Amino acid sequence: MKRSLFAAVLSLIMMACSNKEEYTVSGQIENPGNIKVVSLYEGDRKLDSVYLNESHKFSFVRPSTQARLLSLEVGKKRYYIIAQPGEEVILKADLQKEPYEYEVSGSDLSAAIKEFAPVRIRRDVIQDSLQNEFAKRTDNLNAEQIESLRGEYMTKFKAALHYYNDQAIAFKNKHRDLAGFYAMSTLDPEVAEAEIIAYADEIKDDFKDNGYVDQFKQETAKLKVLAVGQPAPLFEAYTPQNKLVKLSDYKGKYTLVDFWASWCAPCRQENPNIVKQYHAFKGKGFDVLGVSLDNNPGPWMRAIADDKLEWTNISDLQAWGSEVVGLYRIKAIPTSYIVDPEGKIAAKNLRGKDLEEFLKKTLN
Repeated sequence: MKRSLFAAVLSLIMMACSNKEEYTVSGQIENPGNIKVVSLYEGDRKLDSVYLNESHKFSFVRPSTQARLLSLEVGKKRYYIIAQPGEEVILKADLQKEPYEYEVSGSDLSAAIKEFAPVRIRRDVIQDSLQNEFAKRTDNLNAEQIESLRGEYMTKFKAALHYYNDQAIAFKNKHRDLAGFYAMSTLDPEVAEAEIIAYADEIKDDFKDNGYVDQFKQETAKLKVLAVGQPAPLFEAYTPQNKLVKLSDYKGKYTLVDFWASWCAPCRQENPNIVKQYHAFKGKGFDVLGVSLDNNPGPWMRAIADDKLEWTNISDLQAWGSEVVGLYRIKAIPTSYIVDPEGKIAAKNLRGKDLEEFLKKTLN
C-alpha cells in the first residue's frame, strides 16, 4: 500500500515537472465553413497542424522552456498569442466576425496582444483601402499621371503608418515583454527603420533562444547595415565603354545610386523625373550613378540612349546574380540610395516629388 501511494505521488510530481516544460493551445472555431484545419506558427515557421473535431475544437501541446510568440492560422485569418511553459491558452473565435473579435484566456500576455489587435487591423484596413482606391484612379492615366498620383497616395500611406508607429511604440513602452515585442515586430522598415533599429538594440540581451525574436534581431542587423547614416557599401563595375567606375569616385557630392534595368517598366517611368532633377541640380553638387541589372548590353545601351540618361551608367551584366543585389539587399527595382559627400547613406527610395523636395532642401 505504501509503495502504491509513493508511486502515485511520484507520478504526480513527474507530471507537474513535465507540464512546466510544455504549453497547451486549444480552442474552438465557430462558423468555420469549409475550413477544417488550424495551423500553429512561430514566425514564418509552421510548428504543427490539426483538424477541427466535430465540435469545431482543436488542441496543440508543445514542449517549451520559455515564452513563445505564436499565431494560429484559420483559413485566411490569423490570431496572435503568447504561450508560456505551464500555460493552457484557450482561444475562441468566430470566422464570421472581425479578426480582432475573439476571446482568449489562460494567458495575460495573449490578452495584452488582443488589446493591440484593433490597432493593427485598423492599419491594414487603411492600407488596403488606399491601395484599392489608387488602383481605381489609375485607369486611363498615363505614366506621368500615375507617378504623380502614386506620390499623393504614398504621402497618405506614410501618414497612416506614422500614426501606427506611435501607437506601437506606446504599447511597447507599456509592455516590456513579448507582447511589446509583437507590436514592434509589425512596424514597416520603410517608415520606421530608426525605431526598429533602436528597439533591437534595446532588447539585444532579452528573449534569448527565442526563434522569432532571434529572426527579428538578425533581420534588423542586416537592416542596420543599410540604414540612413551608415557608410554605403562600396562596389565597382564597368560602363558600356568598358571603363571601370567605383562608387568611391563620387565622394564629395550627393549621389543618387539608381538600381534599374531596361526591362523594368517602373524604372523607365521614373527616368524622366531623374533626368529633370539631374539637370536642375548637377551644378549644385549632385550626380547620378546608374547601376543596371540587365544581362544583355544591347537593350541596356538602347535604354540609356532612348531615356537620355547623360550620367554615368555601369553594370556587370549579371542581372539578379550581380554583387550589388546582395550588397544592397535588392528585392525589387527601382531601388535607389542617396549617398552624401562623406559616402554615407542620406536617404533611400526617393521618387517623384520626394526626390525633388530632398534635393531642394539639401542643396538650395
